[in-house]
Amino acid sequence: MSGIYQHFRPEEKDFIDQVIGWQQYVENTYADKLTDFLDPRQQFIVRSIIGEQNAVRYQFFGGIDNCERKRALIYPEYMTPDEADYQIGLYEIKYPTKFVQLDHRMVLGSIMSLGMKRDKFGDILINDEVIQFFLATEIEDFVKINLTQIGKAKVTIKRCENELAINTEDKWLERDTTVSSLRLDSIISSAYNISRQKAQLLIQQGHAKVNWEKIERTSFECDEGDVLSVRGFGRCTIKQLQGRTKKDKYRVKIGLKK
Repeated sequence: MSGIYQHFRPEEKDFIDQVIGWQQYVENTYADKLTDFLDPRQQFIVRSIIGEQNAVRYQFFGGIDNCERKRALIYPEYMTPDEADYQIGLYEIKYPTKFVQLDHRMVLGSIMSLGMKRDKFGDILINDEVIQFFLATEIEDFVKINLTQIGKAKVTIKRCENELAINTEDKWLERDTTVSSLRLDSIISSAYNISRQKAQLLIQQGHAKVNWEKIERTSFECDEGDVLSVRGFGRCTIKQLQGRTKKDKYRVKIGLKK
């Protein structure tokens, strides 16, 4: 089992152990295991470890098809999951739209200030004045009672049918590119069409994050499933590593969100 770790980053060991534990639980109990919300990198790790073996299977769902953060359902092969098994609710934030303007950062900060972990809620969807988010239904009552203010605005939380979720699909742009290496400066340079030198400066100044953690090493090695963000440039994700070119460059499919 120790050979698994060499394929991932040292800091991912605890999560890898958790995934292995989920897999063993399903194998031993013949019952399903529902995880909290996972980011794209964590989803990649789940896929890599569980694989496509017959005894234990997995599916991801975040509330609607194009969500970034998703819960995983790990289950025995005889089970057929449906959306209700993921226990995800869609919630809309009601606030005085004529007097205040709320953004993603304010909403995220207010939810986190309740003492909740980030993995208890999924994507935050914003379209003009409409703000929604996905949440694990087991903590619905807690959030409804305690999330009463965002910034200076008094708010209330209303549950909606998942089919009423805002469609944000058109805000992502996918494209294929080639990079000389998977270093952070190389990926940022290609994703945002800026020079390697500018990418290095942004990283060194603390403006870059990988999987929501600040990274200041330009040589940091990126991998499939990573979510990158650069202040002033938005977010991107490494959707797929597609092998090498004849000149030994990496083929990468990148999703860009501004």
